[in-house]
Amino acid sequence: MALISNAPCAHLGAITTVKLPKRRECEDCVKIGAKWVHLRTCQECGGTRCCDDSPNKHASKHARAASHPVIASGEPGERWLYCYPDDVFAEY
Repeated sequence: MALISNAPCAHLGAITTVKLPKRRECEDCVKIGAKWVHLRTCQECGGTRCCDDSPNKHASKHARAASHPVIASGEPGERWLYCYPDDVFAEY
């Protein structure tokens, strides 16, 4: 059963359980010694990467390269999902 009833797109409607960060860090920034602003967790593979306000924008680069459409905020207290292809948010 979908986590979000009346989801604004099929990608968000397919989410049944939200994947949260395993570690509070951007896995790609750690590899290159870079800094990040906010964290986003891929709902397809569970990887956590930096947001588009961060210099390297790893989350959106990953979404495009891997065709993984949905991220969740990895920030404490934030409970939302975002679908890149449909450009829509949903709270959970």
